Amino acid sequence: MSSIEITGLTMRFAQTPVLKDLDLQVRTSTVTAILGSSGSGKSTLLRCLAGLLRPEQGVIQIGSTVVFGKGIWVPPERRGIGLVPQEGSLFPHLSVGDNVGYGLRGRDSGGRIAHLLDLVGLPGTSAMRPHELSGGMQQRVAVARALAPSPHVVLLDEPFSALDAALRDDVRQDVFAAIRATGATAILVTHDQEEAFAVADQVAVMMDNTIAQQAPPAEVYLTPVSLDVARFVGDTVLVPAHGTGACRAKTALGELPAQDPTRSGASGVLVFRPEDLQITGDGPVLAHAAVSSVSYHGHDTLLAARAGEQELLIRVLGRQAVAAGDDVTVRVTRPGVFFT
Repeated sequence: MSSIEITGLTMRFAQTPVLKDLDLQVRTSTVTAILGSSGSGKSTLLRCLAGLLRPEQGVIQIGSTVVFGKGIWVPPERRGIGLVPQEGSLFPHLSVGDNVGYGLRGRDSGGRIAHLLDLVGLPGTSAMRPHELSGGMQQRVAVARALAPSPHVVLLDEPFSALDAALRDDVRQDVFAAIRATGATAILVTHDQEEAFAVADQVAVMMDNTIAQQAPPAEVYLTPVSLDVARFVGDTVLVPAHGTGACRAKTALGELPAQDPTRSGASGVLVFRPEDLQITGDGPVLAHAAVSSVSYHGHDTLLAARAGEQELLIRVLGRQAVAAGDDVTVRVTRPGVFFT
């Protein structure tokens, strides 16, 4: 299978930048999620990689082959890429088996089709028609069709967005298990942070039409490279602060721990995740606060509280015997990330 390396990719639509000097590296046989809001350029990036759009400049290399660069253009059908669109886009007049085998071009495909349908969790459906399948089943067929020619790379453009939440998790799990079983390198485009973190080996956050950060999911979440990235990939607690020159920062709530040394006197904010704050256990006291609301989610509870002018979000496991109006002692369990 193949790695992917993109450098300096730039593209505009009607003089409006869509991709700006974008770099991306994807290791062989891994899953990378391109995470971004609508209009960030993530689908355009996918189409450039697939060869459906031609960028203005930059280099796209798949394995050892440059498929786009100065004076180089490899057409889509010669790039060894399978594409799974947002909606399955199956051929309604063909059976499931014929849809899967469409790209095999006359090769002995019976065994291959049966194997792929089994791989995506749809054994025995070869003779069915697309209209007889649920939305989740159609997406599985679309993945099987993309995998049929044994592509080096599989691109998925928000393929689960039309599915309801309960079905989405099951389909997603089976689809990526099938992709990993083939050893293909995969790129998933999504605006769903939970989806990106759940399936990807690496997450590439797109902002302002370029890659703002590319790293394993935990690194993106716990050590974001900017305040914008921090706010995009999850809930945040922002505490105005001044650096001390050590791994500390002065705030209206007292001196608090920071992940890295802070520049003495520098003004900025300390960023915490809601689960970094707790109302039980050990840890430095952040504040004595009054609970303003309680949101119970089954697996956890999100408390909103106020300490003076400071708004706090606290995520605790399970159900808590806390109600709006209660006073709580909020503790810090993990250093914040300091941004100037």
